[in-house]
Formats: sequence, C-alpha cells, structure tokens
Amino acid sequence: MVQIKGSVVLDTVRAIKIRAGEEAYAKIISLLKDETKKVFEAELFSSTWYALDHFVNFLEVEIKVLANGNEEILIRGSESLVEKQLQGIYKAFVKLGSPEFIIKRVAAVHATYFQGVSIDVKMEGSSKAVIRYAGFEKQHRCMEYTIIGFFRKALEISGAKNVAAGFTTRISAGTGVAELALTWN
Repeated sequence: MVQIKGSVVLDTVRAIKIRAGEEAYAKIISLLKDETKKVFEAELFSSTWYALDHFVNFLEVEIKVLANGNEEILIRGSESLVEKQLQGIYKAFVKLGSPEFIIKRVAAVHATYFQGVSIDVKMEGSSKAVIRYAGFEKQHRCMEYTIIGFFRKALEISGAKNVAAGFTTRISAGTGVAELALTWN
C-alpha cells in the first residue's frame, strides 16, 4: 500500500482552510468516503503515514467542491506549496543550484513524502530530464498534477526558463510506472 507523509496532508489542509475557509473544508469532509472521512475527522500528525488512497479521495473531492472538477488546481496548489517551502535561505540555495541539482533535490524530497514509491532521475543532456516513479496505482492519477507543479515551480525558482513538464507514461495508465519529462532553457 502506498502511503503519504502527514506533513503533506497537513500542508494541504492548511492551504485549503486559508484559501477557501473552514466552511468549504467542512463541505469537503462531508463528501468523503466513510474511511477517508474518519481519517480527516481525527487529528492529523505531520510524522504519521497515511494511505495515499485517502489523500487522493480528499483531493478529488476538493477538485469537485473548489474547482468545478478542474484538476489544474492541483498544479497551482503544488506550486504554492513549493514557494512556501523554499522561502528565505532555501530560496537563495535553490536559485544558486543548477537545474540538475534542483531536479535531484526535488526527487529526493518526494522520496521522503511517499512510502511504497521509488523515484529515479535520468538526466538527458543539459536541459532535459525524465523522472520515473514506480509504485503509484491507477487511482492515484491526480498525483500527476501535484508532481508537475512541484517540479515546474522549483525549476522556475532556480532560474530555468520555458519549463515544460508532462507525463509521457501516466499514473492513470495503471502500469505501476509513470514517467515525467521535463525540459527547460
């Protein structure tokens, strides 16, 4: 079973409450599957691991309630999270790093966010990379959007221009392997 770190869950909950308010958050909770609802009604802890299926159910309902089904909201949410995480000294550190360094660092961070998923980075020249995720299941498809946002924003903060990010092998294909292609100038 794939799991996600509680810090990611808590950051997402906080962002929704700030952006949309407690009432919208309560509406999301009310529409969750029963098992997922139990998780989100209990106290959440940053150091606890949660089933990714529950988090995905939460994201899918968030998309319906706050974005009329537009999954692109997850890209923007992920980009906001990256900006928040890379404030201060870390932002300067990222700006000084090469795109290769940034990509490998983001992949290493992602490895700490997921249990049951392996991540491999392959650089293909000076302005292209392929990140391979193994372990996601078909129902985790909305994670594609959060991953795109995370890498795209980190590369932009590092100074990369014309960043393009897209899955060439999608999580939604259900093969257990997904590949994200990144290009930039």
